[in-house]
Amino acid sequence: MGDYGYSLHPYFREMPSIGKALARTLEQNVEDIKNVEAEIAKEVERVKNSGKATEALNKKGEMSAWQRIEYLVDPGTWCPLHTIYDPANNEEQNTGVIDGLGRISGKWAVIIASNNKVMAGAWLAGQADNVLRVTDIAKRLHLPLVWVLNCSGAKLMEQEELYANRRGSGTPFFRHAELQKLGIPIIVGIYGTNPAGGGYHSISPTIIIAHKNANMAVGGGGIVGGMNPKGYVDEEAAENLIEQTRKSKATPPGRVEIHHNGTGFMRDVCDTEQEVLDDIKKYMMDLPAYAKDFFRVADPAEPKFPASDLYSLVPINQKRVYPMHEVLARLFDNSEHMEFKPDYGPEVYCGLAKIDGFLCGFIANNQGILGKGYPKYADYQGIGGKLYRDGLIKMNEFVTFCGRDRIPLIWVQDTTGIDVGDTAEQAEMLGLGMSLIYSIEQSDLPMMGIILRKGTAAAHYVLGGPQANNNNVFTLGTATTEVYVMHGETAAAASYARRLVKDKDEGKSLEPTIQKMNDMIKDYYDKSRPGYCAKKGWVDEIVYYGNLRKYCQAFVGSYYQNPTSICAVHQMLTPRVIKG
Repeated sequence: MGDYGYSLHPYFREMPSIGKALARTLEQNVEDIKNVEAEIAKEVERVKNSGKATEALNKKGEMSAWQRIEYLVDPGTWCPLHTIYDPANNEEQNTGVIDGLGRISGKWAVIIASNNKVMAGAWLAGQADNVLRVTDIAKRLHLPLVWVLNCSGAKLMEQEELYANRRGSGTPFFRHAELQKLGIPIIVGIYGTNPAGGGYHSISPTIIIAHKNANMAVGGGGIVGGMNPKGYVDEEAAENLIEQTRKSKATPPGRVEIHHNGTGFMRDVCDTEQEVLDDIKKYMMDLPAYAKDFFRVADPAEPKFPASDLYSLVPINQKRVYPMHEVLARLFDNSEHMEFKPDYGPEVYCGLAKIDGFLCGFIANNQGILGKGYPKYADYQGIGGKLYRDGLIKMNEFVTFCGRDRIPLIWVQDTTGIDVGDTAEQAEMLGLGMSLIYSIEQSDLPMMGIILRKGTAAAHYVLGGPQANNNNVFTLGTATTEVYVMHGETAAAASYARRLVKDKDEGKSLEPTIQKMNDMIKDYYDKSRPGYCAKKGWVDEIVYYGNLRKYCQAFVGSYYQNPTSICAVHQMLTPRVIKG
């Protein structure tokens, strides 16, 4: 029993069971999924090993960003995000920062660290957008933002790729100001040289903690030496630059003597790298957070069935179906749930479950044949994964109830899209899809997405996709994820059907057009793979099946740590509507 007891315990202490033990292991499916996970693991290792060797940094008395995070974060709680994100296809093959969710001193925080192995943590193309994604997470979950900073400024050789623009390198500083306006603190630990953009990363947080050798400045030594340009470099200018660089190396602008002893910007100065991180831990202890049991509705419990079952349950073959409720049974506490309207809109699962004893809503795409006479408005058979009228209405209702009751939502996508054709249009598919988007926006709820397999067409948007900027905290992919506007074969047919007719009518060979169609199908396949989705930012991380529940725990635990609005459990309507 928790420290405080539990409200509405007749509803939540023991909920109806879901799922059953796995009948058999599908060895080939397991192997195929793990092969894709191994490919992703290689990409992650490539990012971790890029730039200077960790051993070389350590010899100089410097920890790598990953070592700093490992020291800072409570063991077993680190949930990395954007690890292989690289939207600009940088030669470094990353954005220069590492980020994720983790607990520090028992409290969840959003953490971002400069990758000091690559150009001393310089701004690279795509970094501003990565930072904005991270600050969005802090904003939506009302979590503290922790910076582990070591930023040498912009990669000046590619300034046009990263400096200006609406979401350029200056935007994160405005976002930092916005977080503080909302009462969300930002703590920074500073290492190394941090000029220009690195300086504003340093000064824009709430609490500034510095290593004794750190500095932060409007400009570095090289910038100071070039402040009186002639429009070209001659020998006189080169000699002046050499002199200024030697001087600034000995006494860099913005060092501790200036910003601790002088301006007082730096609150603490530490002798060792570890002490900077220890200071961050101390400040995290003093930040507001509810005791874990304050919002719990039951004791935490593991699912009855192991996460390893997911490797057999979810077919890597996208044309095969599977029981979605069995997947959910591997995520929910004690494999228990309360399903919302199970006999209405059968293509969609909606229900309440517990994650670590906290209440959470789930919406997922059921798979397979939906039963005779469904959808009711049509004379064709309904198939799981596609959205029909009743399912859209059902989701609108469930999202609205969860918004009213302040219950966070997790979406599990495996969708082929929304029903199409004149019959579907007459059934108001277009309007109901937009209604769901409105309901999501109106709910003002943080939401998490999992694209388990297919994220397709407008259904990808309306099912709480990453496009829901004011709601979607992050979206996870898996080894079976595919994201595209439509399947490659469908896209090829839509693009070349008329060309085939024309070729046929003119007596031309169909082979050239068929080849173009097959090239398009392959291109769609290549550009929808899990690794591609993560690099482009369509998902925020590719997560192993065995870690999906861990990310659910991080999301739900973060939501209930210090929420901005509350509905008392005994005042909730959603469980009463379900129970009747």
